[in-house]
Amino acid sequence: MTTDKRRQFSSQVVDGISKAPGRAMLRAVGFSDEDFKKPQIGIASTWSNLTPCNMHIDGLAREASRGADEAGGKGVIFNTITVSDGIANGTEGMKYSLVSREVIADSIETAAGCEGFDGLVAIGGCDKNMPGCIIGLARLNRPSVFVYGGTILPGKNHTDIISVFEAVGAHARGTMTLKEVKDVEDTAIPGPGSCGGMYTANTMASAIEALGMSLPGSSAQNAVSDSKMADCRAASAAVLDLLERDIKPRDIMTREAFDNAITVVIALGGSTNAVLHLLAMAHACGVELALEDFTEIGKRVPLLADLRPSGRFMMSELVEIGGIQPLMKMLLDAGLLHGGCMTVTGKTLAENLAKVAPYPDGQEIIRPLSNPIKKDSHLRILYGNLAPTGSVAKITGKEGTKFTGTARVFHSEEEALDRILDGAVVAGDVLVIRYEGPKGGPGMREMLSPTSAITGKGLGKEVALITDGRFSGGSHGFVVGHITPEAAEGGPIALVESGDKITIDADENLITLHVDEEEMDRRRAAWVPMPPRYSRGVLAKYAHTVSSASLGAVTDKF
Repeated sequence: MTTDKRRQFSSQVVDGISKAPGRAMLRAVGFSDEDFKKPQIGIASTWSNLTPCNMHIDGLAREASRGADEAGGKGVIFNTITVSDGIANGTEGMKYSLVSREVIADSIETAAGCEGFDGLVAIGGCDKNMPGCIIGLARLNRPSVFVYGGTILPGKNHTDIISVFEAVGAHARGTMTLKEVKDVEDTAIPGPGSCGGMYTANTMASAIEALGMSLPGSSAQNAVSDSKMADCRAASAAVLDLLERDIKPRDIMTREAFDNAITVVIALGGSTNAVLHLLAMAHACGVELALEDFTEIGKRVPLLADLRPSGRFMMSELVEIGGIQPLMKMLLDAGLLHGGCMTVTGKTLAENLAKVAPYPDGQEIIRPLSNPIKKDSHLRILYGNLAPTGSVAKITGKEGTKFTGTARVFHSEEEALDRILDGAVVAGDVLVIRYEGPKGGPGMREMLSPTSAITGKGLGKEVALITDGRFSGGSHGFVVGHITPEAAEGGPIALVESGDKITIDADENLITLHVDEEEMDRRRAAWVPMPPRYSRGVLAKYAHTVSSASLGAVTDKF
């Protein structure tokens, strides 16, 4: 491809006297005459000092910009936002978390669309950064590579952020002193990087690598490492190569590529948030993807990774044995991945994996296909009279596959958490937390504080929790989220009363409210919608535009 063709967008400020004002603006930020002849590579940074997940990304962005310059382009760094789920969980602030995915996507699209970058590198660290970046890149459809900021190292005594949440429950149970809780708090987060288990950040990084949008190995690197710095430089060089080859994000993110991403998420025991985010990413690509596809793929893909939250190991330990590349090679050889999918290397997935060595002998993190932790998916899409348009459960089988209990209804996360911590919640309860959906919350908060408190209280196998909200990747136990239609839209979850019987059946993929239709009709007739919780600002706008969780909770499905 000629240089002029490579400058398809940035040439708007290069040629002709009429472009002098644009050139003048760029000279002020450091452009030379020679720079105007180069493709401009936008470096979308999610740096912020408000979370360890992103505190180092400014350095990664500078490295990516240097990589672009060294490869013959001109790197231009710009920022978008991040929020911290770990800080916001359990508070009103968590309502902004899922909203941030849309803000990130919108801001990347806006900045790159306005400035006319020819290609992009996007660097994400915390949970919503990754799908937000990919959605933005998909909308723009200019040659792009995603870089994951990398995982955090373990804290003292093999702890992480979920250890802190669970310590709160353990203290309420009386099995941990305040001094012990403080020690966990002080030492669980030792430095930069995303939460250390197969929580949402590591789940989505792995999904994006399987999707073909990051370089091989990017999803399994420590945040502070030479390999991560090299990943940033190589990503920018890869964008320039993609420009030469005219390979764009939507050429890579095909339906088969999304199948690959789902397959890897299942094998790794990934977060329920992957369902929500992959649906949204597919929507941005114009790819048809539905809840049922997770069920169909899940029938043939086993759970192989013994990773937190339900397993023993952390992402940094998976990094030590080779990351996800050997797992993907294993899945490819078994016919479970589409090897012909194009990737940001300019090669197919099969070509990228051709020389990948297997995991070392004796490792216990990734099981062989012949000896899975679970023979099919832990991500269960449940339907029934309580979730007519679907819900999402994360059930590894360690807590069993079926639960029947008595409903205990709450209209917010805070109400439920108070009753868990004061001992009112007992074995056999099914906690129903409603009006926490995309519209009703608004923002679909994660129920990490309640699920961690349940685990910390020793009730993980004895209490279930269902919600029209969602869950952190750190949640585990008998939990069902994304119940649709949500309560704010008059879905059946709005009609549940304390004392009702509820059955969760992960074998038959059913969630059943044991109330007859005549009684449900009576309740439906008496139901009155809750007034909107916000009338102005971003949360009000989000509630007005957001779609069902079963459609990815996107805000541009018109």
